[in-house]
Amino acid sequence: MLQPLWTPSPARIAATRMDAFRRFINQRHSLTLADYPALHAWSVAERAAFWQAIVDFFEIGFRNAPSAVLTEGPAMPSAHWFPGATLNFAEHLLRRRDDHPALVAVGEDGSREQLSYAELAAHVAGLQTRLQTAGVGVGDRVAAFMPNTWQTVVGMLATASLGATWSSCSPDFGTQGVIDRFGQIEPKVLIAAAGYRYAGKNLDLTDKLNEILQRLPSLQHLVVVPYSRPDAQPTDYRSVAPISLWNDFYQPNGEPQFVPVAFEQPLYILYSSGTTGVPKCIVHGVGGTLLQHVKEHGLHTDLHASDTLFYYTTCGWMMWNWLVSGLALGATLVLFDGSPFHPGAERLIDLIDAERISIFGTSAKYLAALEKAGVQPNQSHRLEQLKAVLSTGSPLAHESFDYVYRTFKDDLCLSSISGGTDIVSCFALGNPVLPVWRGELQCSGLGMDVQVWNDTGQPVTGEKGELVCAQHFPSMPVGFWNDADGEKFRAAYFDSFPGVWAHGDYAELTTHGGLVIHGRSDAVLNPGGVRIGTAEIYRQVEKVEEVLESIAIGQDWHGDVRVVLFVRLRDGVTLSDALQKQIGDVIRANTTPRHVPAKIIAVADIPRTISGKIVELAVRNVVHGKPVKNTDALANPQALELYRDLPELSQ
Repeated sequence: MLQPLWTPSPARIAATRMDAFRRFINQRHSLTLADYPALHAWSVAERAAFWQAIVDFFEIGFRNAPSAVLTEGPAMPSAHWFPGATLNFAEHLLRRRDDHPALVAVGEDGSREQLSYAELAAHVAGLQTRLQTAGVGVGDRVAAFMPNTWQTVVGMLATASLGATWSSCSPDFGTQGVIDRFGQIEPKVLIAAAGYRYAGKNLDLTDKLNEILQRLPSLQHLVVVPYSRPDAQPTDYRSVAPISLWNDFYQPNGEPQFVPVAFEQPLYILYSSGTTGVPKCIVHGVGGTLLQHVKEHGLHTDLHASDTLFYYTTCGWMMWNWLVSGLALGATLVLFDGSPFHPGAERLIDLIDAERISIFGTSAKYLAALEKAGVQPNQSHRLEQLKAVLSTGSPLAHESFDYVYRTFKDDLCLSSISGGTDIVSCFALGNPVLPVWRGELQCSGLGMDVQVWNDTGQPVTGEKGELVCAQHFPSMPVGFWNDADGEKFRAAYFDSFPGVWAHGDYAELTTHGGLVIHGRSDAVLNPGGVRIGTAEIYRQVEKVEEVLESIAIGQDWHGDVRVVLFVRLRDGVTLSDALQKQIGDVIRANTTPRHVPAKIIAVADIPRTISGKIVELAVRNVVHGKPVKNTDALANPQALELYRDLPELSQ
């Protein structure tokens, strides 16, 4: 009989904030909810009472009280959460004022800077004053072209403190990628790094930044953070707007002021990947983001003020926004800028020990690469404080679950989480009071009516289908930027099942109450009319030692679709007939004959978005001779050329 990989002890469960919240709900509402499934069912059935309980449990302060918790129409999207309420996002992230470490910023070069909560507030106060002087107020946009370091966090908090809207791209974005994003939202102030470091290289951003500046006519001030270019000067940049160096622009001083804004006031603008056209500008509100994040950090991740939280992310991925909200729980955040494999594969594992990280977040790709590199953290590191490992970006393979418990710790909560940029949060995620089952995301998030529907719109368990959220939730986007009538917004999420959020994931609810993500719906393969999630194939291919990574597409072929698998092999390995047979046999033995690729082709690189996600649709378009509209959204756009006019694809 199958057993969970990890089960929390009764004492550990009792000590969690999740269990404290269950007891809080029972007492408040005279209930006898015995476990998480009962708590989740109540949170969905009584959404207004649940979200009010989140406000009270986490002491969210409204300047003006709301007239209700929720008003909604019969179909999504038609909700208004906490109408009439006003609050400030930055105020809730800066509730501490002591010497406890708030941010530890570590660079690839070994540099380390630390800010206490008191110091962080002083920096925010100083920058806030200067942003006001530059004309930034409620609703204005401040953009950042920055690495993941403390100045970026200060910039966001100062922006949010004024009721303005923050948006960021990481410095590895191409020029057009930045223009495609910031050009749409017309920022008033741009905070930009003069350079950054990656994989042992010091990369000068001067030329790229000058190109960007010529195409941002809305800009009224440029603030340059020298970072890896300490000799940077304002005269390096061609801008009609005033230019200041970060250290000259403000001095940390005083107490920040917090402008109260409406619950739905735009806080963040995030972006879709943009691989099929100009990126969509997804607008997230102040209140929904805050409530969802304190719920996920405080309950599902069991983050306490004594914890140290790390997530390997850039400022161009929504996990940066998620990470920063850990400040609302009073925790210490570790920011890392650089390659996770420089100078060696144990770089981030070193960080766990050095900074006493208790919650370590990363991507499924990173864990798979760590295993391929032969890293065994528990043989070389103490990992004393580590209590949870989080993984997202793509489905976590079953074998990666085994790897974490075998080589990290056998007593930790491994949380594969899934949601995304669209909701700046999670639909399914971890839970410190539940067991971890191999290959499964532990549970649906509290207050989220997550279901899997078949093609006829019926909810199913134990079958694959479309991941939907059947009722409103607070972190649903306010809308898209420059989409006044909401047509693009509704088309993106509500066309598949009118009035219900369809997330675009091909998923399965399990009998344990968990979820398995089988891939993106738009990348589902359909040979002979049988729907196959790409993650089902990747999960098997990762077992083959010679293969580093892979990407699968459906190729139109003789009136049907055939599965084509591209593999990137280890150095020195060639794709022999024997290796092709081995790959096919592993897939067949663990899935079905339908999953076995008709073609297996070796390639030198796999194209990915800047946040690390493989791009099946872009590869499929290249294979079929269709244009890829926005290669600037890719970290390695040159890789797409490897898939063009391959002779194997005409056979």
